[in-house]
Amino acid sequence: MTTVQDENAYEDLLGQWSDLESGLGVILSSPATTQQFAHRVLQYDRWMQGLLQRDPDVGLYLLFQLASNSPVGYSASHSLVCAVLCHLVAGELQLSLKERNSLVHAALTMNVAMTALQDQLATQTERPNQAQQDAIRTHPIKGAMMLANLGVADDEWLDIVSGHHDDAVDRETPATAGGTVRLTRVLKVVDRYAAMISPRASRTGRSAIESARSVMARATAGVDEIGQALVRAVGLCPPGTYVRLDNDELAVVVRRSGKANLPFVVIIGKASGEFHHNPRLHATGDSPPKIRSALPAIAVRTPLNHFFLLQLGSQALSMA
Repeated sequence: MTTVQDENAYEDLLGQWSDLESGLGVILSSPATTQQFAHRVLQYDRWMQGLLQRDPDVGLYLLFQLASNSPVGYSASHSLVCAVLCHLVAGELQLSLKERNSLVHAALTMNVAMTALQDQLATQTERPNQAQQDAIRTHPIKGAMMLANLGVADDEWLDIVSGHHDDAVDRETPATAGGTVRLTRVLKVVDRYAAMISPRASRTGRSAIESARSVMARATAGVDEIGQALVRAVGLCPPGTYVRLDNDELAVVVRRSGKANLPFVVIIGKASGEFHHNPRLHATGDSPPKIRSALPAIAVRTPLNHFFLLQLGSQALSMA
């Protein structure tokens, strides 16, 4: 694993994540004119995996900053966040490579039938009108049909897309739920969680802890396992999210630790509300202060030097 050793490495990694998101946005916005659409999705998946292998925590940090700070280009950003989360949860659930591939490819393309509408809804302050509601309701089935017409031959990928808003998949018990039903549940949980942390014009994003608790509270048979796997994979407060410590200081999570609720943070703000001139790395699992609550991204409006914060975070590798 390589982390951000210098500013050039950071800019390169940030640029690659941004290019990946932009490229994904292009094919999702114009699938009919994308040559070898299914193959392009596989290429973006491999690109995503390569970036995560470089440093999963930095990847999560950049993604959560991206997802929680701006609703612009929401559809592609949301799909990429969901794909990354599905990839990490697949590892926690010990899914087969075939299951993992179908799940992640479904996450990347689940909203292909409403990409433009999803971007529009992220910046719309009024409730969806009737035509928009109809498009939202039908997009899973339409999306699966579009993907089949675009050359997707993986039936599990298509079934996950067509069922990712179907409440029926939550009613089966773990004993009766087939593999595709379980994978569809994973995408439903991840989709809901990622949507909650992201802002819209009509509301701010929720904090990471609120989002995780909401996912867990809605757990039914089999979904609880998935919610727990999600929290194990990214932590209760993932890298890139903001937290209030129990001494009232403000911090940003920079790396996961072995315990979901005890990440490494960089303390950036004083209890008085002023920002620290010299932010410092703190292992919440080793000593006080601990995390009291998570904050939505809108709570921190001061521009931060993310490269510097991630460099501090890389010191945690020698502490872990």
